[in-house]
Parts: sequence; structure tokens; C-alpha cells
Amino acid sequence: MRYAPAALALSLAVLVTSSVGFGADRQPDPRAAALVAEGRSELASGQVQAAIDSFEAALVIDPAHTPIYLELAEAARQSGLQGKAIHYYRAALEREPNNLAAISGEGEALVEKGATEKARRNLAQLESMCGGDCAETRQLAAALARGPQPRVLTAEAVTPSTVVTQN
Repeated sequence: MRYAPAALALSLAVLVTSSVGFGADRQPDPRAAALVAEGRSELASGQVQAAIDSFEAALVIDPAHTPIYLELAEAARQSGLQGKAIHYYRAALEREPNNLAAISGEGEALVEKGATEKARRNLAQLESMCGGDCAETRQLAAALARGPQPRVLTAEAVTPSTVVTQN
């Protein structure tokens, strides 16, 4: 019994220090941060594939840093790979389930793919988390208002006429 106050104080100190360490934002590896910065500049200059390469290299160096997944998803969306973007957004959500940018980005990719009902679920989730005033909610609502992107018709989808005429 005489050790109970000391044990309680020690356990309280351990609890406080572990919660402070757990709640602190994790800094990325400096090499990964440099690659992410390089990828952002490449994406801004229109070099989407080079940006994806930089982001993937950063992901190899620091696979636990969630913002890298968000950058990869944005690059995939810009290159027209909405399915791959959704995969990266979901990977980010596995790591941080309440990441507003990942929920909004996934919803926008779903709209672009044509899955507006699933995107509306993301919008409802965002509205319950941060209300209608946050930027992510407004961004997804605007994407839903625009609607899905028109599908591009490929040459393989068009069947040519099999009628042969003679000159």
C-alpha cells in the first residue's frame, strides 16, 4: 500500500509523456521531403509522370508519411487515373481516418469516375466532421455540382461500317 502513490505518479507520468509523443506531428524524412518538393514543382510545371516518379521515390524512403499518399493521388488524378487516385486516398485514410483532404479528394475522384452516390456519402461524412464551412466540404460540393467528366470515346469503341463501295 505504501507504494501505491508512487506507482500512480509513475504511471501518470508515463501516460502523459506517451500521449504527448503520440499526438505530435510526425516530420518526414528530409530526403523524402526534398523529393516531395521536387514532385510538387514538376506537377506544377505539367510534368505529371516525373512528379509521380518523385512521389513514389519519397514513398519508398518514408512509407509512413501520409501526405505523400495525398500527393500521389493528386498526380494520379491529373493523369486521368481516378481508380489509382482512389487507391492512394484510401491508403491515406487507413493511416489517418479523419483526414479531411483524403476524404474530399476521394470524393472528387469518385465524381470524376462517375460514382456520384459514393461521393455524396463522402460529402455527408465531411459535413458531419467539419460542417459546411470548411474548404474540403465546399470543394467536394463544387465537384458534385459540376458532375462527372465526359467519357472519351476511343477508336476501339467505334465499330466501322463494313459496307464496301466500289469507285
